[in-house]
Amino acid sequence: MFTDISPEIILDAYAQGIFPMAESADSIFFNFYRPEMRGQLSIDNIHISKKLLKKLKNNPYNVTINTAFEQVIDHCAEKTKTRPSTWINKPIRDVFVKLHYLGFAHSVECWHEEQLVGGLYGLALGAVFCGESMFSTMDDASKIALIHLCARLSKGAYTVLDTQFTNDHLEQFGIYEIPQEKYETLIQSEMKKRADFVLKDVDEDKIMKEYLDRRAD
Repeated sequence: MFTDISPEIILDAYAQGIFPMAESADSIFFNFYRPEMRGQLSIDNIHISKKLLKKLKNNPYNVTINTAFEQVIDHCAEKTKTRPSTWINKPIRDVFVKLHYLGFAHSVECWHEEQLVGGLYGLALGAVFCGESMFSTMDDASKIALIHLCARLSKGAYTVLDTQFTNDHLEQFGIYEIPQEKYETLIQSEMKKRADFVLKDVDEDKIMKEYLDRRAD
């Protein structure tokens, strides 16, 4: 059990294929986990329902990156009616905020009338993006954040989108599993590759349009 950890140790853990989780947001302790199977999503071929695709094209939310990382992770740590507990405690929250300011942890945000209504965050190492958590307070906001994430990862030359585990929510996007050993072998090469999450001066709407146009070909 751990109560505090440095960004360097977190980065080393992810490079080995393990990750931290707390039993609850209220706990001061957390541990590192190495599941037998690893959840994965296809960056270029994530499943998008016709309903969600229509909504994406209507641009219901203003989507940004890295503008409200602390707000996003705090929302992800909150208990809700459908999520009575979370694994993001204060030590995990604080180390990921440090990783964000070091340029390793990133967020995608959805805004409605200048209010943050959905988003997600994760850790990027090389061409691997490790998705951590997402939240939504308006219809489909987290789903739209996820598709924007995939568009950005595709544009930025990422090759792996890890979700750690599978869950019912991610099944609609075509989540699949690979053995942990295969994942560990995969990231040895992919984490050495160069990728660009920020894509400075590239318009978010343009990234999404190019992504959807490629999928339609």
